[in-house]
Amino acid sequence: MLAKVFSGSVLGIDAYIVEVEVDTAQGLPIFSTVGLPDNAVKESKDRVKAAIKNSGYEFPAKRITVNLAPAYVKKEGTTFDLPVSLGILAAGGVVKKEVLANYMILGELSLDGRVKPVRGALPMAVAAKKAGLKGVILPKENAEEAALVNGINSIGVKNLSQLVEFLNGNLEIEPCRINIEEYFKGNGETYLDLNEVKGQEHVKRALEIAAAGGHNVLMIGPPGSGKTMIARRMPTILSDMSVDEAIETTKVHSITGVLDRRQVLVTTRPFRSPHHTVSDAGLIGGGHVPRPGEVSIAHNGVLFLDELPEFKKNVLEVLRQPLEDGKVTISRAAMSLTYPSRFILIAAMNPCPCGFLGDLHKECRCTPAQIQKYRAKISGPLLDRIDIHCDVPAVRFKELSGDTKGESSKEVKARVDRARSVQLERFLGYAKRDGKKVYCNSQMTTHHIKKFCEIGEEGKRLLEMAIDKLGLSARAYTRILKVARTIADLESEEQIKTHHLSEAIQYRSLDRGIT
Repeated sequence: MLAKVFSGSVLGIDAYIVEVEVDTAQGLPIFSTVGLPDNAVKESKDRVKAAIKNSGYEFPAKRITVNLAPAYVKKEGTTFDLPVSLGILAAGGVVKKEVLANYMILGELSLDGRVKPVRGALPMAVAAKKAGLKGVILPKENAEEAALVNGINSIGVKNLSQLVEFLNGNLEIEPCRINIEEYFKGNGETYLDLNEVKGQEHVKRALEIAAAGGHNVLMIGPPGSGKTMIARRMPTILSDMSVDEAIETTKVHSITGVLDRRQVLVTTRPFRSPHHTVSDAGLIGGGHVPRPGEVSIAHNGVLFLDELPEFKKNVLEVLRQPLEDGKVTISRAAMSLTYPSRFILIAAMNPCPCGFLGDLHKECRCTPAQIQKYRAKISGPLLDRIDIHCDVPAVRFKELSGDTKGESSKEVKARVDRARSVQLERFLGYAKRDGKKVYCNSQMTTHHIKKFCEIGEEGKRLLEMAIDKLGLSARAYTRILKVARTIADLESEEQIKTHHLSEAIQYRSLDRGIT
């Protein structure tokens, strides 16, 4: 007897339909799985057999063949436990075959028949909707995540026997219903606030500009000057996530397994801070079957790299593509996958190996050669892709002990939101024409820069002097124009003025060499 069940698997951040075909025939009792299964899929036969028996059903003593189509794509994970068991029961007449054609079914089985949660429920539900299926049946813990997709029923089940009763019409299970807007209520509520940072007003200003224009930031300062503290408060001044951004971010978090089961939808900007011992595969993504790395988990949020020179050079160099393109492509012999990675990079480093170069109270004992070697760990092309270089000096005692509070994150965020709305309106028509949506100033192309970053004769002379003195590259020149455009937007100015350019040039401190 032959039975067919629809399931799904994830490729990149999207899912595709997998047809699970189960054939039971007379012969020696053998359970074989074909269709490029990995070890986890091959091991499912033992879980399926125990789950069927312990759920009160008879496991057929026949030759069982399971085919996972399309057979040319490698299948991995435990998602196929539930559809395989249903296929076996349907082939034996326990479950009505015609009902199975309406649903995508996925879930991991325990030996007692309980259904365990799986990764990638959201992209699976999207694939089921595109395929025209009535609904998706999955573990109860994943039901709310799948319900984020409108127009498809999300049926959550607890165990195998409950699912069999539902498919046979003996039990009614209400589809999970959610209101996406409810998840955005209270969005941005956090115990972190920018007004907790004592002093460092110019650093807060740099982060405000970075948040308003989506610019990357490098903070240079001695240990204990507050670099990490400031960086962790960056998400509190970023604009709220849209529904599309939240769903796209949730997709990535779901397939990597970092999604909190109590959260369902990622509504706050991600903040990722990998340790400097991370590998290039951990940062960018990789593996035999490529998986997203930290740059993709930080998509639509902030990636913080503390102690930047301590990262391996090959790890830092792979950051070039995501910083430039907002996506990362991982190529293997069997496949090539592209993951989104549009994030704001905030990096921190000491000015020298000991950390006290330029400190007024502690003497730096590093030689110029040592300082040069330390800074050379960060390549010029990578520095060029960081728009803002900001010095973070040690905080004075008067500032630490004072009662004066700076601006709150809410006040700064209000200005950032106004600047972002100006940018979205500015690039709206160009997104339709070019086919590529531009969200902020940092994503401007050469065409956009010529159109929106016009400067007067006085500004041109200022830039010419800066380029001649600092030896800036062509990429650094465009970065200055983009940052100046953002500063003008924060001041609601149509044209870029000289003082906007002056401030933008100040944010290229590493281009000045060792001081």
